[in-house]
Amino acid sequence: MKRKKNRGVTSLEMKLFPYFLILPNLFIFTAFIAVPALFGAYFSLHNWSGINEPVFIGLQNYVRAFHDMKFWRSFGKTLIYVGISLPFIMGIPLFLANLMIKEIRAKGMFRAIFYWPSMVSYIIAGISFKFMFGDNTGIINFLLDLFGKSKIGWLTQGRTAMFVVILATIWARTGFYMVTYISGLQSIPVSYYEAAEVDGATPLQGFFKITLPLLKPTTFLVLILSFIDLFKAYGLVLALTGGGPGTATKFVVQYIYEAAFDGKREMGYASALSMILLVVMAVFTLLQFKVNKGGEIE
Repeated sequence: MKRKKNRGVTSLEMKLFPYFLILPNLFIFTAFIAVPALFGAYFSLHNWSGINEPVFIGLQNYVRAFHDMKFWRSFGKTLIYVGISLPFIMGIPLFLANLMIKEIRAKGMFRAIFYWPSMVSYIIAGISFKFMFGDNTGIINFLLDLFGKSKIGWLTQGRTAMFVVILATIWARTGFYMVTYISGLQSIPVSYYEAAEVDGATPLQGFFKITLPLLKPTTFLVLILSFIDLFKAYGLVLALTGGGPGTATKFVVQYIYEAAFDGKREMGYASALSMILLVVMAVFTLLQFKVNKGGEIE
C-alpha cells in the first residue's frame, strides 16, 4: 500500500491559527463585555426602569448627567482616591518585587505571604479592615485605649475613612502587581547588570538605567490595570464604609449602582452614567498608549 504523504500547513491555516487560540477569550469578551456595553449604550438613550417598556428620549440622560452635581462630586472623590492610591499601588509592588527576586532565605514563603491578600475578595478585605478600624469594636482603637490613647473615629470622619479605604486597597492589590513585576524583572538578562557592575555602576544607577527602562512594558500594564481597577472600586468600599460617613467615600460606581437599583430605579440614567465612565477610562487608556507608546522600550 502506498503511504499517504503528510499534508503541509497552508499559509491560510497559519494566519487563522492565532485567532483560533484567542477564540475562547474572544467569546468571553463578546458575551460579557461587548454585548452588555452595546445594551448599555442603547438604554442610555431611553427612559427605562428595568421593567417597563423603554421610551426613547435621545440625549436627555447625558444632559441630566452633566448637570448632576452629586454625580460629579462622587466622580471627584473617585479621582482623589485614584490619584492617591495609584502611586502606592505601582511603587510598593515594584519595591517588593525587587526584594523577592534576590537570593534570600524563605523567598517562596515571603512571596506567598505578600501575594495572599490579592486572593481575598474585595468584600472580605473590606470586612477585615472594618473589624480592625471600627470605632468601638476595632482592634486599632482597642490597642489605643489599652495604651491610654484617645480612640479615633476611623470610619466616622471623612478624611480618616478615605485613608482606611486607600490602605485597604493597597493591601488587597499589592501582591497581584508584585507578581506582575517579578515576571517583568526576571525577563531582564542578568548580563546587563554584570556589565554595568564591571563599568562601576552602583545598584541605584543600575535600577534607573537598566531596570526601569527595560521594565517599561510591565509598568505600562500595571498602570492601565490598576487605574481601571481603582476607578471601578465598589465591593471593598461598600463592605468597609458603605460610602460613608455621609458621602465621603461614595465613589462613582456606587453612585451609578444606586441610580439603577435604589429609589426610582432609573436604569436608563444609570446606563448613561456608565457610558460616561467608560469614555473616561477609554480616553485615559488611549492617552497612556500615546504617551508611553504602548509600553515599547525605546
